[in-house]
Amino acid sequence: MGSVTTPSLDRRATVSLFSRLRTADGQADPFPLYAELRARGAVSPAPWGGFLVTGYTTCEQVLRNGIWLEPDTRWREQQGARTRWSAPSSREISRTLPALNPPEHTRVRRSAGGFDRGSIDRIGRRVTGIVDRLLADLRERLSAGEADFAEVVSEELPVATIGDWLGLPSADWPRLRELTHEQVFTQELLPNASQLARSDAAMAELRAYFLDLVRSRRKRPGDDPVSGWIRTWDELEPDRDRADEAVYFLALFVLLAALETTATLLSTMTLRLVEDPGRWSLLALQPDLVPAFVEETLRHDPPTHVISRVAGQDTVLADTEVAAGQMVHLMVGAAHRDPERFTDPDSFQPHRNPSHLAFSWGIHYCLGAPLARLEAQTLLRHMIARLPRLTLVRRPAMAPRVAFRRLLNLDVALA
Repeated sequence: MGSVTTPSLDRRATVSLFSRLRTADGQADPFPLYAELRARGAVSPAPWGGFLVTGYTTCEQVLRNGIWLEPDTRWREQQGARTRWSAPSSREISRTLPALNPPEHTRVRRSAGGFDRGSIDRIGRRVTGIVDRLLADLRERLSAGEADFAEVVSEELPVATIGDWLGLPSADWPRLRELTHEQVFTQELLPNASQLARSDAAMAELRAYFLDLVRSRRKRPGDDPVSGWIRTWDELEPDRDRADEAVYFLALFVLLAALETTATLLSTMTLRLVEDPGRWSLLALQPDLVPAFVEETLRHDPPTHVISRVAGQDTVLADTEVAAGQMVHLMVGAAHRDPERFTDPDSFQPHRNPSHLAFSWGIHYCLGAPLARLEAQTLLRHMIARLPRLTLVRRPAMAPRVAFRRLLNLDVALA
C-alpha cells in the first residue's frame, strides 16, 4: 500500500478549517465544519503531522484496540525540547492517570479505586443536597429577572461535589475552578505560546496546593479519599516522597476530570432543555427519559471533542498507513454526527439513548463517568420537578477552543 501524501491545497484547506473552528461562529456551531472534514474520509492527514479521524466506527476501533497508546511522558520527551509537548504543564499532565499506558496505568488505576455502588450512593446523597441549594439560589435570582445558569449552577455543582468528597475547604473552591480552566490549554489541540504559559502557571499552583494537601493529610489522616490513597501508596511504594507524589497525581487527576468536562455537560444539557419548550414538557410527563436525555446530550455535543492517541506499532487504519509513534486525533464531535452510525445525527432526539464515545472506551474509559451521570441526572430531575419552566434569554458564548467545549454563560429566565 502506498504512503499517504498531503497536497498543499488540502493542507491549506485544513488549516483554514481549524482557524474557522476557533471563531465565535465556529464555536457556536462547529458541526458543519466537522462535516467538511468527514467528507474527506474517515481518516485524513493533519497539516501539523499525524491524522484526523472523523468516522465513528474508526474512532471506536482506535479506542478499543490496545495497540493505540496515550501520548505518555516517554513519547512527549521524544518530540523534542522546542515543542508544545516539552512545556512543564504538558510534562505534568502526562503523569496523571489518563495519560499513562500499561503496566503503569494498571497499577495506578487499581490504587485509585472506583465509584462503586456504595460510593455513588454516598456521594448521591451529597449531590442531592447541593443541587437543592443551588436551585434555590437560582430561583431567588430568577425572581428578580434573568440569571446565568452556568455561573450559578453548572460551575458550582461539580466543584462542590468533588471538593466535599475530597475534603477541600470551600474557600478554596473558586480558585481551584479558575486553575482548572487555565490548565486545560495544555490539553488543547493546538495551543499557542501564551496559552501554554497560562497552563504552566496554573499547573505549578495546583501542584503546590495538592502536595501541601497530601502532606497535611499524612500528618492528620481522616476518612477521605486522599488519606485512603496515602495508605494504599505507602504499601505500594517504600519511598515516602514518591508515594506522596503518586497521591498528588491522583488528587490532581480527580479534580481536573471532575470539574471542566462535567460543568460543560451540565450547561449543554440545560441548553438543550431550555432552547425547546417541548423538551421540558416531555420530561415533565416522562421523567424516566432523564437518563436517555443525558446520554443524547453526550452524543449530540460532548464536552470533549478531540481524543488523541499514538500508534504503538506500524498499522493500517481505514486503509491509511500509520507509522509507530504517529499521533491520531479522534474528532469525537465529528464522529458523533456520523450519518453512517446515527440516523438524522444533527437532530437532538431525547428518546435516542445512543452509544457514544464521550467517556472514551477501553482501559481509559472515564473513571468518573458514574459521577458525571449522577450529577447530570440528579440536576435534570430536580429542575423539572422543582422549578417553573425556564426559557433561554440569548445564545451562550463559547470559549475559543477545539478539544474542550465550554459555555461561558447560559442566561435563562422564567418562561
